[in-house]
Amino acid sequence: MATYRKLKSGWRAEVSRLGVRVSKVLPTKREAQDWASRKEFEILNGKKILAKMKLSELFEKYTREVSSKKRGFRWEEVRLNKWSAESLGSLRLDQVGPKDFAEWRDRRLKEVAPATVRREMVLMNSVFSVARREWGLLSDSPLDGVSKPAEPEARDRLPTGGEIERLQLSAGEDLNLATARAFHAFLFAGETALRAGEIVGMAWDHVDLERRTVVLPMTKNGTSRMVPLSMRAIELLGELPRQDPVFGLTSRQLDVLWRKLRDRAAVVDLTFHDSRHWAITRLAKKLDVMDLARMVGHRNLSQLLAYYNEKAEDLALRLD
Repeated sequence: MATYRKLKSGWRAEVSRLGVRVSKVLPTKREAQDWASRKEFEILNGKKILAKMKLSELFEKYTREVSSKKRGFRWEEVRLNKWSAESLGSLRLDQVGPKDFAEWRDRRLKEVAPATVRREMVLMNSVFSVARREWGLLSDSPLDGVSKPAEPEARDRLPTGGEIERLQLSAGEDLNLATARAFHAFLFAGETALRAGEIVGMAWDHVDLERRTVVLPMTKNGTSRMVPLSMRAIELLGELPRQDPVFGLTSRQLDVLWRKLRDRAAVVDLTFHDSRHWAITRLAKKLDVMDLARMVGHRNLSQLLAYYNEKAEDLALRLD
C-alpha cells in the first residue's frame, strides 16, 4: 500500500512493495496517487516489464527522470543517447549480462582512454542501481563482476619557463584579442588553481579587488566557493579590457584557442587543466594543507595528491 503525507511543497507519496521503497513529492494529492499507482504496478509486474524493456528504453528513462536534474546533464545525455543508438541499446534487460558489458568495455578501450571508460562505467552503474533500487526493474546489476580499467597514474606535467615564454609569444600581448586572453586565462589559473569552467564563468560582480577575492556561485561540486587572489592574480585581472564575463570567452572558445596557441608554440602534451597542477604545486609552498584544500575546493585531502607535483630535489632543500 502507498502512504501519503501533506507537506508545504505538496504531497509526498511513499511506496513499499517487495522490498523496494520509493518516494516522491508532487504538487497535488491526485498526482501523488497516480504516481504511486504506476510505481506499484512497475514493482509488482517488474518481470513482465523487464521481459519487454530494451536497454535503450532504460537509458531514455534515466535521461528523462534522473540525468535531467543534474548539473552534468549534457555529458550524461550525450553518452546515454550514444549507447541507445548502438547494438547495446537493442538488448533486452532480461538478456543482458556481465559478458556484454565486458565486451563493450574492451571495445571502448580501443577508442578512448581508460579514464574515460571508467567514468562511463560509473554512469552505467548508476543507471542500473536506480533501475534496481527505485524502479524495481532488476534484481542484480549486469555490471556486477565487470572490472573497471586500472586507475591511470596522476599527471605530473608542469610548464617550464621556456614553454611559458613560447606560449606568450604564440598568444601575443594584445588582450583585445581572444587568443591572448586564452593564454592570460592560463596564467590566471596558474595563480588561483581555478578550473577552466570557473574562469570563463567569472563576472566582475563576483570580484572584489579590495578584499582580493572572487566568488564562484556554482562550482564542479555543486556549491559556491570564495577564492583568495594573489597580487599577481589581481595584476592579471587589471590588464584585461573591461567586459563581462571577465575573460570574454566561452568554454568552447577557450578550449579551441588554447590548443591552437599551444600547438603553434610547439609545446607538447600540456593541457589547460595542467595549470591547476601547476598552481597547487606552487601554492603548497605557501599554504598549509587545510587552507589549500579549502582554496581549491577539495573536500577530500587525498585528492590533493593527484595535483601536488613538488620535485623530490626541491623537497630535499626544504629539509635543511
